[in-house]
Amino acid sequence: MNNIDVLLGLQWGDEGKGKVVDYLTPQYDIIARFNGGPNAGHTLEFNGVKHVLRTIPSGICHEDKTNVIGNGVLIEPNIFMQEIKDLETKGFTPRKNLLISRKANLILPSHRLTDAANEKSKGDRKIGSTLKGIGPAYTDKIARTGLRIGDLFAGDFEEKYNKLKESHIRHIKSLGYNVDEFKIEEKSFEEYEKLWLESAKNLKTLSVIDTEYYINDQLRKGKKILAEGAQGTMLDIDFGSYPFVTSSTTVTAGVCSGLGIAPQNIGRVYGIVKAYCTRVGQGPFPTELFDSIGDKLCENGHEFGSVTGRRRRCGWLDMPALKYACMIDGVTDLMLMKIDVMDDFPSIKICTQYEINGEKTEHLPFSLEEKLTPVFKEYEGWQQNVTNIKRFEDLPEQMQKYISAIEEMTGLPVTMVSVSPDREDTIVRNK
Repeated sequence: MNNIDVLLGLQWGDEGKGKVVDYLTPQYDIIARFNGGPNAGHTLEFNGVKHVLRTIPSGICHEDKTNVIGNGVLIEPNIFMQEIKDLETKGFTPRKNLLISRKANLILPSHRLTDAANEKSKGDRKIGSTLKGIGPAYTDKIARTGLRIGDLFAGDFEEKYNKLKESHIRHIKSLGYNVDEFKIEEKSFEEYEKLWLESAKNLKTLSVIDTEYYINDQLRKGKKILAEGAQGTMLDIDFGSYPFVTSSTTVTAGVCSGLGIAPQNIGRVYGIVKAYCTRVGQGPFPTELFDSIGDKLCENGHEFGSVTGRRRRCGWLDMPALKYACMIDGVTDLMLMKIDVMDDFPSIKICTQYEINGEKTEHLPFSLEEKLTPVFKEYEGWQQNVTNIKRFEDLPEQMQKYISAIEEMTGLPVTMVSVSPDREDTIVRNK
């Protein structure tokens, strides 16, 4: 029986997972998403065209590959069917090579209203929700009141839907708000609900199966499978910078619960990391830069959310957080993204430790909101455009030293270096 390889982000999301999955897809038979929902935006770029995927796995642009949405993923039918339509408009055929778990939970329109009401009620303590209904939908899943894809096919779906919707409306009113105070995609609740119900009906025409049986059967048949994670390790509900985290398990362990895979069937773990750090929304960010260097990282890296459009906060690479993520995830290979963003920087820094109450540590504290001071080590920049370089040996010496420093501090090999958003500008190292 084959093992399933895993690809996930090691920071606060937006590491460049979409490009790596798309690049690695030719080596695999099946690409499977195991967590998250339409709050994730995986961007692929090839032939000069960008493709932003929210829920559908990043191997969908390869017609000969099967793409699976596992039980750990949340599906918002209206967003999902629009994603299908967009892919079809661009000439792809997602209906032919996409399989959906019956056990995947649904995001209702009232989940999105609840998300907005909850966020508004927090005042200055907002967590930076994308307002896609992720948190409320996972809350209902844990409370055992949620609806799943399989429920769409049941005769009592409408009754279950209305019962859950009414409970959400009661909650919103308990916070002191009315439903008509909030819009969904610039539409009233009633307008959006109509679109949602039609999309849910259309979703039933897709291939809905028991994906846990399918994936395990395919592994026994010797098929190669890559599990694709959404968000990043530092947004994990347990191990991230709580409470400013997402509501799903973003670490390797989430593959087991999100796809129905036994732990002993986990193979290689590809950890995706930017050569610097970014974060969207609220929450602690120890190495964040509030100066012209931070602005330059944002400008050079086009650091705006692919789903939300929000400006990403930028800062230097955080090694204590990265080493923590590698430990939790059992990373075997590091894949370094967007290093070209710093091509014109005269010097570059890495946070190697935190100073807390006068003591230095490489460990993450219980809360990253604690008062801590990052301790930096400075490296000479390469000040050279590296986009067209195809071999690691041809990279500037200063860049090679920067990459070697990351390897030494993490104890892991950097087996891929991305030098532009395009899939062709990728250096693979056999280490």
